[in-house]
Amino acid sequence: MTFFKVFIPIMLICHTYGARIKDVSSVKGVRENPLIGYGLVIGLNGTGDGGGEVTNLSLIRMFQNMGLDLKKEITSSNVASVVVTAKLHPFARIGQKIDVTISSIASASSLAGGTLLITPLKGGDGKVYAIASGSVSLGGLDSGSKQGATAFIPNGALVEKEVVSKFNNKKSIRLSLHHSDFTTAARIQKIINENLGGKFSVASDATTIDITVPPHYYRKIVPLISIIENFEVNPSKKARIVINERTGTIVAGGDILLRNVAIGHGNLNIEIKNEDGKQGGKKENFYLMKKNKTNLSDLVKALNELGAKPNDIISIFQALKSNGAITGEIEII
Repeated sequence: MTFFKVFIPIMLICHTYGARIKDVSSVKGVRENPLIGYGLVIGLNGTGDGGGEVTNLSLIRMFQNMGLDLKKEITSSNVASVVVTAKLHPFARIGQKIDVTISSIASASSLAGGTLLITPLKGGDGKVYAIASGSVSLGGLDSGSKQGATAFIPNGALVEKEVVSKFNNKKSIRLSLHHSDFTTAARIQKIINENLGGKFSVASDATTIDITVPPHYYRKIVPLISIIENFEVNPSKKARIVINERTGTIVAGGDILLRNVAIGHGNLNIEIKNEDGKQGGKKENFYLMKKNKTNLSDLVKALNELGAKPNDIISIFQALKSNGAITGEIEII
């Protein structure tokens, strides 16, 4: 019997193993806060905006603030108007430094070699939380790259205002799962209660686990969270197959089961049933598989041996789902 070896889509069968609670959930109130500001990058080698209403107006106002009363507009190709963004990490303190990203908003072709002037960075409440400035870096990109209109300044902003938090005084903690799942939430509740020696946690829904701080951990929230977030849990995942038709990628996760089914696609034939099967049969392109020992990995290998192409495998998976031979969801992206 002759088999054809062809390239098949990337096929990942995801198995579930124990994970730390910190890897599958987050603590309420512990998050980054986005910051944004408008500024000017100067000192460019002819790669700036070359004028423009926004840049000219910004230059005039800047010089006015410095005591210079300009009568004419300034047109320069060494200046660029930019938007500066950053993330204020949880519990950031005054004096700490954070990274910033700088993006041109006009016609600048590259920010290489430029210097960002002092730029206030504001949060969603309109208050200034950090001040950015310094020499910009393209992060390893060629200065002539088309992506040169975006740059970075490592540790380019100084935190000027803290997000008020009385975290250590909390008498309760809320965990939020990254992916909602009733089974995982129930498992986390059980693990926490078993390890803390009491009913201190309750899974309120598929996403939320509320934890009451044990009396001996009052004002010791950091050690408590450190203990809880390192408990291991076995996350439950839905049986799901994600297919990217553009790239031919298939990712399967969860417990994907195959039921009795006969597959015919062009001259490809596969049968899955409750019998011991062997390769071969009446037809050349035939493959017999045993139901109780067949998983998606085996099915893909069989399709590969029968000469299936990427589009063939995607079509077969979709047909198997429609037929009910696969237990799980199929998502097309």
